[in-house]
Amino acid sequence: MANRTLISDAAAEREGLAEQVRGILREIGEDPDREGLRKTPERVAESLRFLTNGYTKDVKKIVNGAVYSVAYDEMVIVKDIEIFSLCEHHLLPFFGRCHVAYLPTNKVIGLSKIPRLVDVFARRLQLQERLTTQIAETIMEAVQPQGVGVIIEARHLCMIMRGVEKQNSVAVTSSMLGVFRENEQTRAEFLRLVRQHGA
Repeated sequence: MANRTLISDAAAEREGLAEQVRGILREIGEDPDREGLRKTPERVAESLRFLTNGYTKDVKKIVNGAVYSVAYDEMVIVKDIEIFSLCEHHLLPFFGRCHVAYLPTNKVIGLSKIPRLVDVFARRLQLQERLTTQIAETIMEAVQPQGVGVIIEARHLCMIMRGVEKQNSVAVTSSMLGVFRENEQTRAEFLRLVRQHGA
């Protein structure tokens, strides 16, 4: 009985969101009942649910069981992680690459978990600056390394399609914690390795 209630609640939420999209189509001067738009509200509702599914994910569940004790104290880097997110100001996509590094003390996190963490935060309405910080702080808390570095390079459709309309602009944000902030040599090594092709 409880499962049926959950299913009916979810269906009602989807229909509610689809109805809101129908209203938006009317507001911009379209006819949501014309052939090409009849199923658009449901498609947009489903798309938005997918693009914001980070709200339903628990970061601790992703990290739990994936932190291992290892005698390793060299830099760990996962670079060129593709990111896709929605700008919270205009609900337009921004997309690009994320580079993550940390310097372990006596613990490491499973490598596949880092892109998953990136996706959890990217699949929410975001600011690139906040996204960068959230990734760094989560890894810092989970692994307690000597430091964490995160760089995101992204193109924002709110800058490309509207506003300043600069098609080639790329926004770059960084968050440096621990030794990545305090030690210039560590930070420089991270930046060098990120720029290095084929590594």
